[in-house]
Amino acid sequence: MWDRIVALTISVGERILAPIERFVGRRSLVGDSAFLELEDFPWVAELERNWGMIREELARVLEDRDALPNFQEISKDQIEITDDDRWKTFFLYGFGFEAELGVRMCPRTAALMRQIPGMTTAMFSILSPRKHILDHRGPYKGVVRYHLGLIVPHDREACRIRVGEEVRHWVQGRSMIFDDTYNHEVWNDTDETRVVLFLDVLRPLPFPDSLINRAIVKAIGLSPFVLDAKRNQRAWERRYLARRAAAAAAATPARCESAPAPPR
Repeated sequence: MWDRIVALTISVGERILAPIERFVGRRSLVGDSAFLELEDFPWVAELERNWGMIREELARVLEDRDALPNFQEISKDQIEITDDDRWKTFFLYGFGFEAELGVRMCPRTAALMRQIPGMTTAMFSILSPRKHILDHRGPYKGVVRYHLGLIVPHDREACRIRVGEEVRHWVQGRSMIFDDTYNHEVWNDTDETRVVLFLDVLRPLPFPDSLINRAIVKAIGLSPFVLDAKRNQRAWERRYLARRAAAAAAATPARCESAPAPPR
């Protein structure tokens, strides 16, 4: 029943948001192209200055990479574009809710995220070798998507994203911002892993359109679609912590019940 409610929410939401998205595109203060200009987002420079620190915290996350969730385990609708274990995620924030484990393991990155105006979602997106994410579009034009390259394969030309008709490649420590309501797809045709810091932020709009947009995004955050993802995230965190606790217990030598007798 819950899965049917989530599916119905997505279907109804798409029909309701379609005319709103056309209005948002016309009113956008940063244009309505597939890729957007970095200069229109002043906070980008601070993230690029701190990309090394973000990558250091990412390294801790990747120590137990196999335990990280597949994207479709958290957001069930992603099953339409990925159905294996080669696209993993690690959330810090998602449409208004905080991923407690993510914030605890990456505190300095989380602090940077909280400084970004209009940040709604923040996570690490981990793409395994030879992974292809199928053509798809994002749920709502009122947010734009940001990627910061953290781990990029040496053959950058073979690791790429197409948004609309334009193809780009990631660079370590560098950013890209795009409108994910354009059809887009991703390829990692290398034998190396690609990792980016993945953000959604509110699209800059004039007042009072910006207030309306913020209210719509907040409503999306309260929808069954997002609440389901929040529930899945918390369930995964419990499993992850239990796994870590079991591993720690197994690595700890058992204590002797009594001390050995002193030598005579």
